[in-house]
Amino acid sequence: MFKITTFKDKKVAVFGLGRTGNPCALALQEGGAIVYAWDDNEKTRENAANLGVNLGDLNQIDFDEIYALVMSPGVPIYGPKMHWAARKAVEKNVPIIGDIEIFAREINILPPESAPKTIGITGTNGKSTTTALIAHILQFAGKDVRMGGNIGTGILSLDPPRAGAYYVLELSSYQLDLAKSLRLDVAVQLNISEDHLERHGNMERYVAAKRNIFANQTKLDTAIIGVDDEWGEAQCTNFVAAGNRFIVPISSWQFVSPGVCAVSGVLWDAGTGRAKEVADLRLAKALPGAHNGQNAAAAYAACKALGLSTEIIVQAIMNFGGLKHRLQEVDKIGNVKFYNDSKATNADASLQALKAFDKLRWIVGGEAKTDGIDPLIPYFNKITKAYLIGAASDRFAKTLKDVPHQKCGDMKAAVRAAFEDAKANYPNEELVVLSPACASFDQYKDFEARGDDFIDVVTQIASESASDLGENVIPFTTL
Repeated sequence: MFKITTFKDKKVAVFGLGRTGNPCALALQEGGAIVYAWDDNEKTRENAANLGVNLGDLNQIDFDEIYALVMSPGVPIYGPKMHWAARKAVEKNVPIIGDIEIFAREINILPPESAPKTIGITGTNGKSTTTALIAHILQFAGKDVRMGGNIGTGILSLDPPRAGAYYVLELSSYQLDLAKSLRLDVAVQLNISEDHLERHGNMERYVAAKRNIFANQTKLDTAIIGVDDEWGEAQCTNFVAAGNRFIVPISSWQFVSPGVCAVSGVLWDAGTGRAKEVADLRLAKALPGAHNGQNAAAAYAACKALGLSTEIIVQAIMNFGGLKHRLQEVDKIGNVKFYNDSKATNADASLQALKAFDKLRWIVGGEAKTDGIDPLIPYFNKITKAYLIGAASDRFAKTLKDVPHQKCGDMKAAVRAAFEDAKANYPNEELVVLSPACASFDQYKDFEARGDDFIDVVTQIASESASDLGENVIPFTTL
């Protein structure tokens, strides 16, 4: 865990005592800050106190004395749903920051010879896979890697900085909204599409939050930008014109020069202006689909910027094991393969699953985003049948009126219905894909819990199939 020294002797309020809030409070305390930590949930406060967090009711504290308010990223800090703690801070002109800002300030005071390398990844979709892939490549190359942020471990729970270390950080728009001092050696923006507007209010504010990943970079740093959407293309053009950092455009379908792209399943490096084939991504089993081409291009560009050889990067891409909940091949039972894509929490993310397969049985639904699944209509011809779950079932049933579909309600019913329909088509291979195109909060605490539930149901079906058929069971393999 970090020991934060840049807030020593300052009074700091911390709101939200979960995966990021508790490490923040403890790291600040360790470095000598005077911490007042709070959460609206009494049980959460009790758990924090048991960890050694200093509690202080922010309702009763005079914010005139507070140096900064540290908010958990998911808590609204503006708009009609602004949290009361954020409102108190705004009224008293108290800066509202997050754990990424605290990390940034601590790294910024280190002398260059002691500073670690920092790599940040953002984008509407693909952040987690790209983050995990970059971390995997660096580990394969023998580097001291710490992966965290919006994936896995909260940033201040990671090992403290030292020379030679590499921090690979997934950064959400919520986190970037609360970070003003962050300077990254390598900053990656994969793509931008409509998402999280309930928090940001409009696309301009959402894009501005994402753009913070490039703030404070210099000519010594690298900005890697996906140019397959209008926002990324415009941003790349503006940065090239400014000439204040090294720019690497990336694409999942078009040649970019100079830059890195994945065209028709092949990874190309045009960093010197002339495209050179470097890898056949069709051989990378954990990276199916064009969207993973963009992820691979970003990871390749980032690791090249960090000085790794093409040979090492390509070897690591090929032996990458994939990311749980992101087009994760779970099992094969008879003629039926199951894929867990629970991290697809919006239509654009589910689009990648529909593009990746020719035909599939689609488990979809949950807490719908503003555009629902309307953007996916051109790909409905790939759907053998849809199995609807969660709060969006009625709405999605109307959109899917011309596609065979079934309202199943919950995960167990959907997976079992899809399996029964699929196995009836033996011996033809069938795919059952959970790719919800929705948030999970109507039925689950997060997309991980939703994906785990899917895996559990598939595992139960596999067990039952083996038990029912005994030695005559059609072989299945858990991956």
